Amino acid sequence: MKIIHCADLHLDSKMSSNFSRDQAKERRQELLRTFVHMVDYAAMHGVRLILIAGDLFDTRNVSAMARNMVRDVIENHPQIDFLYLRGNHDDDNFLAKLKEVPDNLKLFGDRWTSYTYGNIVISGLELSRENQAYAYNSLVLPHDTYNIVMLHGQVEDYRSKNRAEQISLNDLKNKNIDYLALGHIHTYQSQKLDNRGVYCYPGCLEGRGFDECGEKGFVVLDIDEETLNAEARFSSVSSRTIYTLPVDITGVMTTNEAARRIEEEINRVHYSARSLVKILLTGSMDVECELNCDYLLDLFADYYYLVRIEDATSLQIRYSDYEKDASLKGEFIRTVLASDMEESQKSEVIRCGLLALSGEEI
Repeated sequence: MKIIHCADLHLDSKMSSNFSRDQAKERRQELLRTFVHMVDYAAMHGVRLILIAGDLFDTRNVSAMARNMVRDVIENHPQIDFLYLRGNHDDDNFLAKLKEVPDNLKLFGDRWTSYTYGNIVISGLELSRENQAYAYNSLVLPHDTYNIVMLHGQVEDYRSKNRAEQISLNDLKNKNIDYLALGHIHTYQSQKLDNRGVYCYPGCLEGRGFDECGEKGFVVLDIDEETLNAEARFSSVSSRTIYTLPVDITGVMTTNEAARRIEEEINRVHYSARSLVKILLTGSMDVECELNCDYLLDLFADYYYLVRIEDATSLQIRYSDYEKDASLKGEFIRTVLASDMEESQKSEVIRCGLLALSGEEI
């Protein structure tokens, strides 16, 4: 049996942090299309179950288009069961708007619910502050079936008493779990749970910001129903990929020299023009360096769907270089270096001060 494990789709996300209004609208539509593409993949490859391990939607105020799209996709694929466990971003809004729940949409609640498909059992529980006390002790699984457990939260190596989103791996060991299908972390992760099973985060289907870089997608779990041996593989499905591109500009003295360094890195990595790229400037800069990030952003803005420039460089400042400098600049630098500010603050103050002294815009 083939099963898809996905999570953290965050459909109808506002996308207001990084995008223009038009881009945000386009990205919301792309998230919906990616969900549709995943289900199309499932239908084409004979997938029997799609496990949605939380955060199908992003907020309680889900648009009619998103609700209708998800409902129609589920109803139009009756051969696939959708096992939907709500996460911390999900709300009753989607389910409440359904006139009736489709037969192939299977739900979970605040107590363990199990669905059996031959020798394969899928059990899930929506964690809350109220059920954390008995959630782990009340999970009982047979030894001779392939057991999948669905949860949404952050794994911890200890039992948490104050956060419902935390999952205690220690309390799930030796419970006859073969595959722990998790949601909440937006990056693919898979590790051993115990001698029998593994736990896995599939990550999100689409990155929405620069904290969600790299390929995104879902996990395909292929289980031999006779031997109960299973293989899991990650499948990338995102319509766009988000990257952080570090560019070391140590030693450059002008914005134009920095631009050449960036161009060299861009030519080396060959990212698609559909990508979202944060160019991270690194390295150590001379205090006299002239660097205009606004100019660089304008220069490279058309290279990708979205470009950001972030200056993470440090300044090379030696007190001895300005010890006997009688200029206003020398006096300013000596005063800052002798202050009790943090070193990172000193660099930023000196950078801004030198711009002001030279008549540049800060």
